[in-house]
Amino acid sequence: MFIQTEDTPNPATLKFLPGREVMGDALPVDFPNSEAAKASPLAAALFDIENVGGVFLGADFIAITKSDGEWQHLKPALLNAIMEHFVAQRPVMMPNASAPAASEADDEDSEVVRAIKQILDTRVRPAVAQDGGDIVFHGFDDGVVSLHMRGACAGCPSATATLKHGIEKLLKHFVPDVTEVRAVM
Repeated sequence: MFIQTEDTPNPATLKFLPGREVMGDALPVDFPNSEAAKASPLAAALFDIENVGGVFLGADFIAITKSDGEWQHLKPALLNAIMEHFVAQRPVMMPNASAPAASEADDEDSEVVRAIKQILDTRVRPAVAQDGGDIVFHGFDDGVVSLHMRGACAGCPSATATLKHGIEKLLKHFVPDVTEVRAVM
């Protein structure tokens, strides 16, 4: 098994590509700490490695955020844990783990919210996934779109620029009711 790595715009996060599905068609999952990682044998194994501060599981990648240390010292242990997990054919998620809530439009959403969610799902989320992250819709109130940044996007030095100059501009163009985009924690 060959695992590739890619840098992300966030220097504290590295993207690991195991050459196979991680979450596949399921929604990406963010594990901000070892307690949350109990729902995933893979994430739990990664948190067992010193200085792992966060794990994000995407469709075909794993974004790992370090809390301290240098990548040159952490990377071998992380690669070994990922390889061992997949070679042993362990599940990525526990069978009884609850799935994260989807941001898909539902019947109760207004036309504006449905349009925002569609743009996020079709244009924004695939782009930020390439950088090892995800953006989740949290709400729309009085022209303000609230988004939660996960994975490599959380804590990224360029996150504000991505929100203000990228996502906000895109949403304002396609949805005139949008006046601002804000990050929520």
